[in-house]
Amino acid sequence: MNDRPRIHRSIGRFGSGLTLPILTIAIAVILFPGAMAAFAETPDPDQLAKLIDLRIEERLETEGVTPAPLADDAEFLRRVSLDVTGKIPHASEVRDFLADSDPDKRAKLVDAMLERPSYIIHQTNLWRAAMIPEADADPTIRLALPGFESWLRSRIAENRNFAEIVDEILTLPVDAQNVSAFNQPDAATPVAFYIAKESKPERVAAASARLFLGVRIDCAQCHDHPFDDWKQDQFWQHAAFFSDLPQVTPLGQEAEMPTNDVGEQGTILIPETDRTVVATFLDQSTPVSVPEDRTRKALADWIVSSENPYFAKAAANRIWSYHFGLGLVEPMDDFSAHNPASHPELLKELAEAFRAGDYDFKLLIRAITRSRTYQRSSVADETTDVRRSLLARMPVRGMTAEQIFDSLAVATGYRQPFDPEQPLNFNNDAARQEFLATFGVQNESAPDRTTTILQALSLMNGDFVGDATDLADSRTLAAVVDAPFLSLQEKIEALYLSTLSRKPSDEELTAMIDYATRSNDSADNLGSEEVALADIFWVLLNSSEFLLNH
Repeated sequence: MNDRPRIHRSIGRFGSGLTLPILTIAIAVILFPGAMAAFAETPDPDQLAKLIDLRIEERLETEGVTPAPLADDAEFLRRVSLDVTGKIPHASEVRDFLADSDPDKRAKLVDAMLERPSYIIHQTNLWRAAMIPEADADPTIRLALPGFESWLRSRIAENRNFAEIVDEILTLPVDAQNVSAFNQPDAATPVAFYIAKESKPERVAAASARLFLGVRIDCAQCHDHPFDDWKQDQFWQHAAFFSDLPQVTPLGQEAEMPTNDVGEQGTILIPETDRTVVATFLDQSTPVSVPEDRTRKALADWIVSSENPYFAKAAANRIWSYHFGLGLVEPMDDFSAHNPASHPELLKELAEAFRAGDYDFKLLIRAITRSRTYQRSSVADETTDVRRSLLARMPVRGMTAEQIFDSLAVATGYRQPFDPEQPLNFNNDAARQEFLATFGVQNESAPDRTTTILQALSLMNGDFVGDATDLADSRTLAAVVDAPFLSLQEKIEALYLSTLSRKPSDEELTAMIDYATRSNDSADNLGSEEVALADIFWVLLNSSEFLLNH
């Protein structure tokens, strides 16, 4: 018997001023009522994509905003490659995709990408950065990352659903031995989640609430939340589920198991007070009565339960944010009555579809990427340059450090010493690690990511990009320059396809040919055609178009 709630929707009232996209969806709903009926055991991605477009375009109609046209194939291919595989496509894939006349090629492309090792690696990068942001600043925590990434990659490779992943994290046996980052750092285990939080109940509680429930209760740790309804007692009642965790002590000393003054499991003393509280689920006011039920397992069961009002919404919102650069609730982990969703009905329906689909990441990814909303152009004009939460066009987004490096590797033909397509191996490539250390783990919302002066200088003058654009060291550049069967125009096109995943415009092509031709003119003393092509390659790699997802 399936106890998951079914979804019931109504078409709503449409005025006489319908735009063509809204009218099209309304007709589709009438002709195909299954698209608006209760989700089946496994929701259909195409129906869910239509629902996404219906809700977004309803709002655009209400606001009097005309959405941007659909992106061309080159723009879509680059965007979806970055969002699903974490890097730009190879030039050969761009050529093949642009030449493909299959009307369903975009959906088929995503289906193929979801089976690639690079999908597993990218999802691991995203979720590891969300779960252990502390690794950016703490080298000790980074020692435990190989084991965590190996564990997480294996779960994503097996297509474990999100509920299973969360349950395994929250119920992990944690003792004084395995809570050390120096104990078997390569063992596949999520223990780094606890190490990063110093195994403190209050820190694990705050992180679990943000990640798995989408609520920021940490502001209520020391006093009642100043801007929300969370109370200090509620924070510590949630933290009481983690009161069994061992205390982390400085390196060289053994960790100690916690001491509980009350002597009952699932209770905790609020610091600097004389109040002891009992483990209580965040959506309830009654404490868990039986001590044996005040465990992390009981908390995990409640979090992933279909009765939980937070879990599916928080996960669906985060996946949405990974594809649009901002959540339907933004910030993505700040669900609150004072911070409503931009499209509350859509968020509810995505969450219910995610739950009905057994918390499968791929279901939402397929639905999102098949929607017109996702496939719109990012080009702004006077009609689409409105509040980005309306999604009249695709927001332009900053890339993560991993996306930048891996895209540079694709564009330049860089061969990593450790095969990046082996998803169960931790990538210890020295050049990659140095690059990531410079750029850091960028967890803020994608549209707000900025590049620092140091990062910009690293791209322009660093050894990695310098070698990648050197005629003697760059595999891509050398292959293009030395190809006797390519004309100058075709060589420039090859560089554009390798970097920007598109062909140059007529204006760009004319300017680049002119530059390369003048460079080959000894009168200007600018250098050879080969040097000019290297300059063009360097400019493309350092362009905003290369460094942004759009």
